[in-house]
Amino acid sequence: MSWLKGMYNGFNEFFLTVVDRRELIQMAFIEHLWLSFVSISIACLISLPLGIWIARAKRFAEPMIGVTAVLQTIPSLALFGFLVPLIGIGTNTALIALTIYALLPIVRNTYTGISRVSPAMIEAASAMGMTSRQRLFKVEFPLAIPFIMAGIRTATVLTVGVATLATFVGAGGLGDVIYRGLQSYKPYLILAGAIPVAVLAIMFDFILKHLEKKSTPKGMRIK
Repeated sequence: MSWLKGMYNGFNEFFLTVVDRRELIQMAFIEHLWLSFVSISIACLISLPLGIWIARAKRFAEPMIGVTAVLQTIPSLALFGFLVPLIGIGTNTALIALTIYALLPIVRNTYTGISRVSPAMIEAASAMGMTSRQRLFKVEFPLAIPFIMAGIRTATVLTVGVATLATFVGAGGLGDVIYRGLQSYKPYLILAGAIPVAVLAIMFDFILKHLEKKSTPKGMRIK
């Protein structure tokens, strides 16, 4: 029964840590949520039009996807450090770095989704007198939604995790809590920062999965 007692003591220590640092954790959670939401929103505003454009102009697809892939291969801490001399420390640096990391999954999936729409569907839409814009928003984009949302979900989970490094550029977030735990050798404080990160990622993924289901045409929904 010693292991059961150890688990109880560990949970009790964790609970006391959360209660003792609740104001810090609450503030860090809100900062982390804001950083993640804003950076993903900016990434979507950039990536969706870019993905649609390269699906139309396929000769630019490989170079554009290649550039976003190269940007994502840069170690996250190195990217934050590279931006500091250019922009300085603070929220703007964190948002730019997080947005860069979110580009690849959304661009690639948007391009793939639009490109995989059946030519027969496009020809049928054209035969009905639809303009290029109408075909995009009434045929191609709805059919590509599952691919696009999968990219956004991947980018979101990645962003929530990388946002913990925002603490190193003075942008706050749950990384502050984790870093304080590392500095003071307090494992329960590290958990108090890490667990909310996981909860936030799951929460975002659940919401996006629900939006994906609602926005996917009924004939394409997986029951």
